Amino acid sequence: MILALISGLLVGCGGDEPSSAAPVTTAAGVGEVTTADDGVQEITLQTQDDYVFTPDRFTVAPGPVRLTVVNVAEQMTHNLKFTTGEGPEEITEGISILAPGEEKTIEFEVTAPGDHPFECSLHVQLGQVGTMTVRG
Repeated sequence: MILALISGLLVGCGGDEPSSAAPVTTAAGVGEVTTADDGVQEITLQTQDDYVFTPDRFTVAPGPVRLTVVNVAEQMTHNLKFTTGEGPEEITEGISILAPGEEKTIEFEVTAPGDHPFECSLHVQLGQVGTMTVRG
């Protein structure tokens, strides 16, 4: 009788229920730091209908950086700003608004080694943060 009760509780948990949310796929090349023909380091991040940057950490060398953010979300708007006063140098470039389906690119120069935190200021309270590390 106890076994039947436990079995009934486990079935009620819905472990076999299909998920209503479609899995998010990461586009090829997202998160990979490469060097373009013009010598600029390039990195692409992805956002979606959650509170995550993919990837949320990456490393570059000192020098010029071209950062692209692709928002594959169906509903959520995001942005990207380097956190003021938190890194070894100020990076003023950012993406003020990135609607679902949009892609935007910024370019900037980094010289100071260390961790440069960034965030989606719309969702920072929900943990949408990341770190760009500049090698020393």
